[in-house]
Parts: sequence; C-alpha cells; structure tokens
Amino acid sequence: MSNNKIRVGIGYDLHRLEENRDLIIGGVKIPYEKGLLGHSDADVLVHAIIDALLGAVSLPDIGTLFPDTDEKYKDADSIKLLKQVYYMVKEKGFYIGNLDTNIIAQAPKMMPYIQEMKKVLSSILGLNLEDISIKAKTKEHLDAVGEKRAIEAQAVVLVYSV
Repeated sequence: MSNNKIRVGIGYDLHRLEENRDLIIGGVKIPYEKGLLGHSDADVLVHAIIDALLGAVSLPDIGTLFPDTDEKYKDADSIKLLKQVYYMVKEKGFYIGNLDTNIIAQAPKMMPYIQEMKKVLSSILGLNLEDISIKAKTKEHLDAVGEKRAIEAQAVVLVYSV
C-alpha cells in the first residue's frame, strides 16, 4: 500500500457587518459602507479556508491557534495567518490540490472582486488560478445574511501527500 494520502477539509465562518470597519474578503478590500466585525480583520473567506486546511491535516481550528483572547491577534491580517497555516500544512507533508469556496452575502456584490481574490490566494497557496473556485451567493433576503447584517463563507480543500 502506498504512503500517499488524500484528505479533504471543510471550513466555515460568519461575521457581523458593522459601520466604521473595512470590508476585507479574500484579502481584498472591498468598498462598502460597512465592514466585518471581529478580533482580526474578520476576513470570512480566509478564515473558512484556514479552517478547511487545518481540518484536512488534523490540526486544531483557527480559534485554538489564533485565539481572540490573545492581543497579538487584535486586528490581525488574515492573509498573514493563512501564510502561517500554509506552512503548517507543508510541514505535515501535504500539498494543496484545489480549493472550492462560497461567499454568502446579500450585499455588496462580490463578482467584481473574485478574480483579484483568486490572485491573492493563488500567490499564497501556490495554486494555479484554475485550482481555486470562489462563488458568490445570496440568502434571498432571509436570515441575518439576507438582511445585510452579516456575511458568511464556506471552503472545501483537497490536500495530498506524495
């Protein structure tokens, strides 16, 4: 039997929208009247990706590794946290095969920013653009997301060892 392994991880995140905050999703600053509230920059997409990667290689979740009780992570750049997690994945002997994600937001529209998000993520995760999927969805005006009070994201990642 081969020592090669294929694993899948799933991640999810949700943050409330608040005034006087920047809206950063997928490492891209999006012009909008509100931003996501969190201890860090509250980048829901990157947080979901981080948890998917950590889950795929059986490491503790984002809240355990980067707790909101630690002032060191106050206003942290989630892209920098993603870089740390990417190195943890590599240290465990895994490579990323592909990444599939959903951003769920009633507003603002995400489509104009998706290509830039893919470029940011590609540069960090060492993936080709075609290996990253970012889809934008709405909640059809239902629940907190549909009422423009929050934004959520989901991520699934495939990792493999050689």
